Amino acid sequence: MNESKLTKGVLMSYFLDGCKEKKNWRIGTEHEKFGFRKKNLEPINYSDIQKILTKLSLKFGWEKIFEEKKIIGLKRHNASISLEPGGQIELSGAPLKNLFETCVEVNSHQDELNAVCEDLGIDFMGMGVLPKWTREHITLMPKKRYKIMSRYMPKVGSLGLDMMLRTCTIQANFDFSSEQDMKKKIVVSQSIQPLIIALYANSPFINGKLSNFLSYRSHIWTKTDNDRCGLLSMFCDKEFSIEKYVDYLLDVPMYFIIRNNKYIDLTGHTFRDLMDGKIKKMDATFSDWENHITTIFTEVRLKKIIEVRGADGGPWSRVCALPAFWTGILYDEEILDEIWLIIKSWKFNEIKKFYEDVRTDGLKASAPNNESVFKFTKKIVDFSVKGLKKRNYTKGDDDETIFLEPLNIILDSGKSPAETWKNLFLGEWNNNVDMIYETNYFKILKKNEKI
Repeated sequence: MNESKLTKGVLMSYFLDGCKEKKNWRIGTEHEKFGFRKKNLEPINYSDIQKILTKLSLKFGWEKIFEEKKIIGLKRHNASISLEPGGQIELSGAPLKNLFETCVEVNSHQDELNAVCEDLGIDFMGMGVLPKWTREHITLMPKKRYKIMSRYMPKVGSLGLDMMLRTCTIQANFDFSSEQDMKKKIVVSQSIQPLIIALYANSPFINGKLSNFLSYRSHIWTKTDNDRCGLLSMFCDKEFSIEKYVDYLLDVPMYFIIRNNKYIDLTGHTFRDLMDGKIKKMDATFSDWENHITTIFTEVRLKKIIEVRGADGGPWSRVCALPAFWTGILYDEEILDEIWLIIKSWKFNEIKKFYEDVRTDGLKASAPNNESVFKFTKKIVDFSVKGLKKRNYTKGDDDETIFLEPLNIILDSGKSPAETWKNLFLGEWNNNVDMIYETNYFKILKKNEKI
């Protein structure tokens, strides 16, 4: 890439270079989890994480990643383990062909973490928001970008630091074949994303108490930074294109650029400012553009792939269920078209209300077509089942639909997962949030997942 000629066409090429033939489409899965010390339930700190990453490297062949001589992550093959700002540990999985491969990767990660953490007295929890501890109990990880973000967040939203320090998510990543294919997948994904918030709603607690939300994590994102978070109205515009998306990105305030391994704070400036030479002694580079794109946190994010990002953290089984759900929809053209026909007339304000309602009402909310979210979700999950069956990937007697079982368990109950925790908290647990750690929902047994 010729760094001296950064034009809008060059910026657009970043996304167009992501187009792939269908035979080369892959599935990517990313998931975060909270580590805690079993003896006192306190969040793990950087000293703990250093030990975990070092042990993973020594025992399982992960290569260490450093920043200023401090270990901040690991990589192996096409996967990586990274640190979120509050010490949440994230696996960014490799691009894989099918969901059986995804499940092997997820289970391997769990086994490796368990193997190195048992002697350390550390365990992990899958929730959307840290249920017990206040922000003051959490230390910021030693990554330069996080220092810049943590200074900027309070200027643009009341809960940005909570997003950084106290949330966990699961996300899935998908390919597209053309700009037109990308547009349809983006529109469908954003339109039905709220049902994933309802299905995965798993964060009713904050500071050890019940909040007014089933997904407090989703609420946090609405109070983080409206310039770069939430839903994008342009995705509902018939004229939506990569060029229009680039125009949007050009006017989103930047966080930083990197020069000679040093992070330079550019908060308050846009990428357009940088390109137009309005920042003294700074010329925009393609690497700056690539970094800038990673600082956009919309519910559905376009990069060289499409990222669907709206799910609360949860148990291991739900990690595999998320990419399974989206694979059945996004990787079958007929299924994608059928759902497109359902949602194509939805107005942005209707989708936004859908998005707002599910974080408090879960499956009891209403979709823009006036169906209950419960009924609408069952319909869309059925579409996903058809799409997965048509892919015809099997292992023994099972096909990829087996990974939807955790979602069917939730639908059979008629309740979002957070409602289960709410009922237990007010009943058996006698308002003691410590019980969520005792239950340890990240590796919960199936018998306990019956709602």
